[in-house]
Amino acid sequence: MWFKILPGLAVMGLCLVIPGVPAAYIHKFTNGVKEKRVAHYIYHWQLMERDRCIFGVNCYYVSRGL
Repeated sequence: MWFKILPGLAVMGLCLVIPGVPAAYIHKFTNGVKEKRVAHYIYHWQLMERDRCIFGVNCYYVSRGL
């Protein structure tokens, strides 16, 4: 039946999630802040600069919420 594939899908999904989740926690533990954004394109850089102006602080990763 079709449900016999579910254990295999669960194992594959777990193998895909395992590297990503600890990496985020290790990054947060070592740097002490949220993940920093990287601007590879000029549009992304402009959005980060816009966020600095909107939030009124000098750090693009600090937000005041909604």
